[in-house]
Amino acid sequence: MQSEKINKLFEKVTSSSKVKECLLLIENTDGSLSCCKEYNRTVDTPMLMASVTKLFTTACILALLKEEKLSLEDKIANYLEEDLMESLHVYKKNDYSFDLTIAHLLYQTSGLPDFFLDGAGAIFSKVKERDFAYSYEDELGWIKSMEPIFAPGTKSKAYYTDANFDLLGKIIEVINGSTLQQAYSKYIFEPLELKHTYLATGQDDYIPHTYYKSEKMERPLFIRSSYASGGGITTARELMIFIKAFYSGKLFDQSVLSRLTISNPLQLAFFPIHYAGGYMTVKVSYPFGKKYTLMGHSGSTGSFAFYCPEKDLFFVGDAPLIDSPVGTRLVMRAALNIS
Repeated sequence: MQSEKINKLFEKVTSSSKVKECLLLIENTDGSLSCCKEYNRTVDTPMLMASVTKLFTTACILALLKEEKLSLEDKIANYLEEDLMESLHVYKKNDYSFDLTIAHLLYQTSGLPDFFLDGAGAIFSKVKERDFAYSYEDELGWIKSMEPIFAPGTKSKAYYTDANFDLLGKIIEVINGSTLQQAYSKYIFEPLELKHTYLATGQDDYIPHTYYKSEKMERPLFIRSSYASGGGITTARELMIFIKAFYSGKLFDQSVLSRLTISNPLQLAFFPIHYAGGYMTVKVSYPFGKKYTLMGHSGSTGSFAFYCPEKDLFFVGDAPLIDSPVGTRLVMRAALNIS
């Protein structure tokens, strides 16, 4: 592994006055190649997963698929309360609420709006100012008050929203007959022996900080509300164990992933990220050079977990700076600079 190039990339990122902490861990499948760069944190420092949590939710859905407890074509109304489903997706006066499927949620092709970033009432603008808790019912209420982006399954369209994965979280609970934390434990934490990874739900759960405009930001109430789309806590060491298991078949039938590779571009704010069946994909290349694929997920707080199959390399870590692509850009550049 070309550690000198990685050193320079890491030093460039951490030289910014905005970046207060950073960690990048790179390994190949068998661990014979490994590189860890640390800045004011270690591989065992607790970190917010934010939307990397979505990979854990995806893993549970695929485990349930393996157990034949669901089908991706199932209507989500089969599992969720009718009163909460009512008027969930009304687009151009057509009600698609009861047409939504698990696949629509997993691929981000439901057309549901993004309550976190979209509109005058965007939750992100509020959480920057203060910490607050919200419920699943609150979230669905926000969604119903907004206009959907397109009809479910519209060809070549995807629109990123946390609502899709929070709905998947409720479906997991219904099918598994448990809380989402218990489902994570059953399908992920226990098989992989993860001791420092958890879904934040209780008052005693430790919630790490992130940064916003160089200032430390602590939002424990919000993180505990973020649920299946963003409420996970982990360490880089354990996130590496998870991402390797996700792409090696230890958690679910690996052949399923080959059916989930079709991806669509997300809204402009996420360029150049596409979304496949439960995970992000990013194509990286130098001009006129060979293209490489990164598969995995990033989080709005700076977390990331990606796999580059062409190079058999896994990248995990955190550059805690909310609403900044520092971490994802670091992974993209690192993938191009390792031969």
